[in-house]
Amino acid sequence: MRAKIAGPLANTAAGAIAEQVLRACVHCGMCNATCPTYQLTGDELDGPRGRIYLMKQVLEGEPAGRLSQTHLDRCLGCRACETTCPSGVDYHSLYDVARPAVDQAAPRPWKERLVRWAIRAAFVHPRRLSILMSLARRVRFAAPSSLRGKLAAPRSPGPTPAPRHGRRMSLLHGCVQAAAAPAINAANRRVFDSVGIDLVETPAVGCCGALSFHNGSQAEGRAIARRNIDAWCAELDAGSEAIVANASGCAAFIRDYGDILADDPHYAARARRVAGAVKDPVEILKANPPKAVRAPLSARVAVHPPCTLRNGPELADAPAELLATLGFEPQPIRDAHLCCGSAGAYSLLQPKFANELRKAKVEALTGGEPQEILTANIGCMMHLAEASPVPVRHWIEAVDEVVSR
Repeated sequence: MRAKIAGPLANTAAGAIAEQVLRACVHCGMCNATCPTYQLTGDELDGPRGRIYLMKQVLEGEPAGRLSQTHLDRCLGCRACETTCPSGVDYHSLYDVARPAVDQAAPRPWKERLVRWAIRAAFVHPRRLSILMSLARRVRFAAPSSLRGKLAAPRSPGPTPAPRHGRRMSLLHGCVQAAAAPAINAANRRVFDSVGIDLVETPAVGCCGALSFHNGSQAEGRAIARRNIDAWCAELDAGSEAIVANASGCAAFIRDYGDILADDPHYAARARRVAGAVKDPVEILKANPPKAVRAPLSARVAVHPPCTLRNGPELADAPAELLATLGFEPQPIRDAHLCCGSAGAYSLLQPKFANELRKAKVEALTGGEPQEILTANIGCMMHLAEASPVPVRHWIEAVDEVVSR
């Protein structure tokens, strides 16, 4: 596809990335075959090929309106389209460049801006979010139906092992996960302790920056990334072997730090270093297999691979394979490649699409009559739990149940 970036992005690193992606596209439309929103609507503009045309027009200086914004807003950012593209089009990089350009060309109504500001103001600050969620749980009965299911009482985190090993890794504290499900990080630390690795949270690190970057403030997302890079580089310099992020959505964004800070001469190199150091816990446990000391309480499970584990690092099957070695019985899942509809703040901003996708995903996950559903991302966990007839939790919690003494 011919492309010539115009306007403020011309002659910038971001513009060069967008131009390269556009030129790689050959209009074949194979991407539509795996696009969840195209499957729902059948509208070309709700598929990757149509969205690429919309983004191309704006980036080349043509006027943009609410039509372009509406169809881009419906994109989940799941990257399933990238898995079926024969030309290797890096869709998500183009999307990250084009979204703010479209918003600048077609300013949002004040209500939409307010909602996105409120999400950023509440969700990216772990302590603030913990207080807000604690208060909201007390009046859960009066909350809107779209939020009520997300306010379930968190499971007790249990004991946290003190550092005692020669090996050390840095654990991402997180924002939503830290407030909604503190048991996940605690379980992760116990599991790693069982294989001789200390997991230590870095006090200066909270949110990864994804919620800000993808919801109206890329500048705020980059600022959070810079703060995290400063803290993590100090940890890596001090001997930390890796950065562990058990929320696969956070890990996916951290892997993109090098791209979102490519124009920053002070951070570009360090951003690439951090991006290369981030690991999903399953990657560490594959190399350091834990041993079961008891049988699972619920062996028959459906393991949901989030898009951020499937369509980037290609680790979709890894949690199920690990769980099988520990006595679990993962059940086959149909249409495993389709998104559950969580996608960060998507379930709040696009509830109609998110709920339709969730309904199909829950039906697929429960088709094998599992005793529980295990996933690898806090957003997916909370979204699925609202509609699932069986319990939903993070797979690391299930591992903790059978390996921790």
